[in-house]
Amino acid sequence: MRLRQIFAANLRAIRNARGLSQEDLADLAEIDRTYVSLLERCEYSASLDVVERIAIALNVEASALLDSKED
Repeated sequence: MRLRQIFAANLRAIRNARGLSQEDLADLAEIDRTYVSLLERCEYSASLDVVERIAIALNVEASALLDSKED
């Protein structure tokens, strides 16, 4: 799986586990809701700054968004 796909899957899973809508997350991370949607659909790639802002908003380490969980 490509890193962008891993990020998208983890972003969606963690966001849903936190009970947040895309709009809720966008507000917390101070990014546009459509950008969250594009990230989750692998249509855009996130900068490191955006990964950090999303991680802070989700209260997780940035590495959790990039972990492939494959050992």
